[in-house]
Amino acid sequence: MTKSKQLRVCIVAGARPNFIKVAPLIRAILSNDKAQYQLVYTGREDDPTLEGTLFDDLQIPRPDVYLGVDCQSLNELTGQVMGAFEHYLQEHPTDVVIVVDDLASTMAAAIVTKKQGVRLAHLVAGTRSFDITMPKEINRLVIDGLSDLLFTAGIASVSNTNREGAEQSRVYMVGNILIDNLRFNHNRWRRPAIMDEMGLKEGQYVVFTINRKALLADKEKLQSMIDVVRGARCEVRETKIPIVAVLRDEAKRVVSLLAPQSPLPDKDNLEIIPPQPYLDFGYLTAHALGIITDSGNVAEEATFNGVPCITLNSYTEHIETVKQGTNVLVGEDPERLEASLRDMLNGNWKQASIPERWDGRTAERILQILIDVD
Repeated sequence: MTKSKQLRVCIVAGARPNFIKVAPLIRAILSNDKAQYQLVYTGREDDPTLEGTLFDDLQIPRPDVYLGVDCQSLNELTGQVMGAFEHYLQEHPTDVVIVVDDLASTMAAAIVTKKQGVRLAHLVAGTRSFDITMPKEINRLVIDGLSDLLFTAGIASVSNTNREGAEQSRVYMVGNILIDNLRFNHNRWRRPAIMDEMGLKEGQYVVFTINRKALLADKEKLQSMIDVVRGARCEVRETKIPIVAVLRDEAKRVVSLLAPQSPLPDKDNLEIIPPQPYLDFGYLTAHALGIITDSGNVAEEATFNGVPCITLNSYTEHIETVKQGTNVLVGEDPERLEASLRDMLNGNWKQASIPERWDGRTAERILQILIDVD
């Protein structure tokens, strides 16, 4: 196929985690002469969440276009992204737009894509919380309803799309693209310098991350869970296992405010550290004794790495991490958290396996489908 016949792909990223998921697809396109791409970031070029090493760590080029949208109101953000992305599509001939996950910016780009008559593909389609009060759940329903191609990570996501009436010809179970990165970077993880600074040894610490806005906003509930994580309860405290809290921005502010209020009779075992570069964080989580998180991505990585994981939520969009993987759900219940943390620290954890199509070839499958249906 000549260059003039190459499939013209636009990949839209709305936040840092999106880059991690699209990186394998970008690498696949760069090694294939039948497609070309442009990477569009809806945010600013100087976005502080995009550390300087991120794109080098992922081994992909930086975005080709920055829409420059940055605001707190989801409705305002949606409108601004729609206007900016409409202008982009009018200036850049595109055969297919790929959007990722369930952000407001993702939904905005999806709506504009269909209004412009361009084929739309949704990466990590079919995930559901079944809680319509969640803005992200509304985004998922809108994006999947508009998409011409639905790329799902597992059987549960396929079932969700089928239940909602999606034509089977639009749905492709391609596997978990996050795993492509883990396999690609398996020998590239970088031991963080902070491990030496803290005296951490592999397999002898627990990683703690939190970012969910609803949990951060409920100070009373979060306080009771921090009391457990921080070691305020004797059965956890007596293990003396370091809890390494990797926190960003608001999460760091809230946890730093609440943690000192835990009643501790002796030394604290919770240590807050700055956000780590991608390869450093990958090493930190892959070599942990266990993980406590509210992040679906971190739970998926834990399942692949065989690391016990406690998720501070009552549901997960990727149920295979619970049914087959290392993940357990404790909701926002400190009693369940304490029981699971005790099991984790005592080495009493379930046997796990790697789910279907977590083989590192998801990006290859997606690209082939895009080329074949063009």
